[in-house]
Order: sequence, then C-alpha cells, then structure tokens
Amino acid sequence: MSRIGKKPVPVPGGVTATLSNENVLTVKGPKGELKQAIDRDITVEIKDGTINFARPTDQIRHRALHGLYRSLASNLIKGVTEGYTRKLELIGVGFKASNQGNLLDLALGFSHNIVFEIPKELKIATAQEKGQNPTITLEGIDKQLIGQVAAKIRGFRKPEPYKGKGVRYVGEVVRKKAGKAAGK
Repeated sequence: MSRIGKKPVPVPGGVTATLSNENVLTVKGPKGELKQAIDRDITVEIKDGTINFARPTDQIRHRALHGLYRSLASNLIKGVTEGYTRKLELIGVGFKASNQGNLLDLALGFSHNIVFEIPKELKIATAQEKGQNPTITLEGIDKQLIGQVAAKIRGFRKPEPYKGKGVRYVGEVVRKKAGKAAGK
C-alpha cells in the first residue's frame, strides 16, 4: 500500500469537500474554491471530516495515482485555508521589479524591460529596500499555479553559475563554478 495514499486527508472546520458524479473533487473554504479531477480508477470517500482514497489493484499506475490524488487533495485543503506564498529575489546590478495591479515590470539587464501579466487568481507584491535585493512575492490558493508562474518569472533570467546573477527563489543556493584559470 502507498504510505501517502492510505493516509486520510483531514477536512478542517469551515471547509466543505464534495465529490461530483464526474469524479471532480470540489473544496470550498474561507479563501476560495478549488476543483480537481480525479481518475475514475481511484475511489474517493468523504465521511466524518476526512477524505479517503482507495485503489482497485496493485498495478504500478494505480499505486502512483493513489498517492498523487491524496497529495493533490491535501494541497487543495491547505490552499483554501492558509493559502500559498512564493518569494523570488533579483540578484544583479540594476535589476529592478515593479508592479501595477497584475502587470509585473522587470528590468533584468536586457535592452528592454520585460512586462509579464500575472493571472488574476494570484496577488503580487514587489519590494525594493535600500541595501537589499529586490523581491517579488506571489500569493494565492492554487499551489500548482503559483509554482508555474514563479518558474516562468525565474526563467526570464536564471541564476548563472559564475557570479550568481539572475532571478532565484528566496533561500535557493546556487553552486558557483570557478572562473577561468589565470595565465601561466
């Protein structure tokens, strides 16, 4: 049995979880509503404030899906109760970030600024304190969407291995390479 899959997902007070006939799990909470389609092979049971998942056989596919959907359901519940945040920092001389509403304006050392539209489901905040690197903070209830948008922003200028310049997650460690060896 999957250790993750057989663990029940607790549904806290103030959160309602329902399963439709099309096998779509809907979770409503104080921060919003999220939906997740569940594979038809995995059976979902909602009772006594918990969500339980079961698989029909021990096939590799069923074992993989068993733990996957349990984790996705857990992420939905955490999202509608607490929400998720992701912070990025810009490391480099002259790198700047600003936002107006859901438009993110990045100056990353190219000949032009990069203007990126953030999905309306997410909130964005930029901060630039003196002596600190500029930071971008993404907040929302959908863990997958936040991760995807943060990866897209990081992809505009990934940290390079020689000086470490670029966009990186706060707390990310970039391994640096030795530069060109000095002449004889």
